[in-house]
Amino acid sequence: MDKKIIIDQVTEQLKKELALALIAANNAHKAATDDQSVAETQYDTLAIEQSYLAEGQSRRVDEIKYTIKCLQNIPSQALKPKLQINIGSVVQLERDIDKQQWFFLAPVAGGYRCKLAMQIDTITIVVITPESPLGAAMIGKVIDDEVNIKIAEKSITDFITMVI
Repeated sequence: MDKKIIIDQVTEQLKKELALALIAANNAHKAATDDQSVAETQYDTLAIEQSYLAEGQSRRVDEIKYTIKCLQNIPSQALKPKLQINIGSVVQLERDIDKQQWFFLAPVAGGYRCKLAMQIDTITIVVITPESPLGAAMIGKVIDDEVNIKIAEKSITDFITMVI
């Protein structure tokens, strides 16, 4: 399994989001500095609200750029197959075998998904981070280890069936 394909697919999704976020940030900045946004009374807060929106959109742009950079800078050594789960590992849990779902442990971009065409099947890969409950439970584990996850008062126990 070529893990670079996973990184490339997620990076493409992020680049599309970045393009939209840049447009939103530019529009919000224009709206905040537009003559129509000038306060007419002390209760007119449109310009202030627009500036908060512009700031938030600019932060989102920075976050996406940072995420892309982090993904592209995952060391090639981390992408090599290994026995112990760490950043760069692709992992499958026992309950996900039938669904052909896998998890890619990355430092950023948790929640993004991609699909890979394998010999006879298409598999779904979900990016998780070590900060997520599942990612934290997986770090350092190996095949056949038990993983215990507690999410919203619900405990889930599963077993690691594959690590790439």
